[in-house]
Amino acid sequence: MSHIVHLSKDKKLQKVLPLETSFTLVKRKNIHLHLCNSIMSQQLSTKVADVFQKRFLHLYGGKNPTAEQIATTPFETLRAIGLSNAKANYVLNVCNFFITEKITDSRLHKMSNEELIKYLTQIKGVGQWTVEMILMFTLGREDIFAVDDLGIQQAMCKLYKIDATDKKAMKEKMLSISKKWSPYRTYACRYLWGWKDTPVSQ
Repeated sequence: MSHIVHLSKDKKLQKVLPLETSFTLVKRKNIHLHLCNSIMSQQLSTKVADVFQKRFLHLYGGKNPTAEQIATTPFETLRAIGLSNAKANYVLNVCNFFITEKITDSRLHKMSNEELIKYLTQIKGVGQWTVEMILMFTLGREDIFAVDDLGIQQAMCKLYKIDATDKKAMKEKMLSISKKWSPYRTYACRYLWGWKDTPVSQ
């Protein structure tokens, strides 16, 4: 709960922090699979994304596939579960990169945030936002700030009365505010998302 105490120093952010249960970060395995799921889920609602992930796992008998298993899946099979051409290609790109680079979960867990962003964004179809989500929710890193995330932008503009018309100035203001949340910026993002998506009773 130490992150709650630290984040509470920001009086505006304090309004969106949970009173009872706080969010817990978890370090996960099968990073290649989380990266594939992140690509498949982009620009989709959680509900639709869940459907895609179930269909995807069904291709492998409901078990978590290795990078090799995914890489040898025919392109047409990936398209048949409803993935676009681009997303099917990106999923294969991820797995081929993991195979070529002989990547292990433990190796990625040892890399710094900056190293991981630089390393994984080499993969065509993987941008900084995607890696930031992996850093937060798969690698369990505590101090990630997703400045390009639309939900975070909307939540911060609302909470801090930031003008969103000038995107560059908006992001500079967001980064400036987020500095005082360090080293717990991932938690702050998580609570901002939750607050944005929760209907507020007046």
